[in-house]
Amino acid sequence: MDINRYVKWLKPPVFLLSLGPLAALAYKAYHDTRFPDAVPLLSGNPQAFIRNSTGFWTLVFICITIGVTPVRRLLRQNWLVRFRRMMGLFAFFYGTLHFVTYFLFDTGLDWGAVVKDVTMRPFITAGFLAWVLMVPLAITSTAGWVRRLGGKRWQKLHSLVYVTAIAAGLHYWWLVKADVTVPRRFAVIVALFLGYRVVAYFLKKRDDAALARARAERNVSARASAKKPAVSPLPCGSLSDTGADNWNQT
Repeated sequence: MDINRYVKWLKPPVFLLSLGPLAALAYKAYHDTRFPDAVPLLSGNPQAFIRNSTGFWTLVFICITIGVTPVRRLLRQNWLVRFRRMMGLFAFFYGTLHFVTYFLFDTGLDWGAVVKDVTMRPFITAGFLAWVLMVPLAITSTAGWVRRLGGKRWQKLHSLVYVTAIAAGLHYWWLVKADVTVPRRFAVIVALFLGYRVVAYFLKKRDDAALARARAERNVSARASAKKPAVSPLPCGSLSDTGADNWNQT
């Protein structure tokens, strides 16, 4: 079955599902406001809950984004690549919400406090680096930017997503400190996808080198064949004359 024809119908529900974490936060905030005497769904510290939730989903969408290429190659389902841009933009979306909640609740919209945290607290340094690296990736995610930059330069720029994934994983790991079970799972996922790309890169280099050697050998053979002198045909009757001489000598 050719799934490509159904991709345009799959995109709207995937888009809505990707908004699910935000919708869940909105519902919990509404519930806690509407029913203040009930058990709070945003826990006792709603600001920390929102910040942690948006950070968690940022990592989820980063992992999905870097996992599209390995999965589509292993399963030979090229239609999956048509969702990669959407997943990357949702990673940036939730990452921006994560930064905004930190900027609003933790620093009180104080850029000086942000600079101090980035320079003095390693886990915030890693998280801020991850978010900053996602900004150019989100801006240049359109087909127009692919044409402006050229395919190779665009691919090199968007390889920064792996640096983003590593920085985001370190941010989460250093933030949690005590129970690193969930950060470890993210680290394993990122390591697997990154390891796949590294292996694929070296295999491609090996295949390219083998192809280059084969082409060089064909070129050498072609030049050698071109330099060989042409063999002149024997004159007519030479074979019969030689045969007569040999016959007469017996």
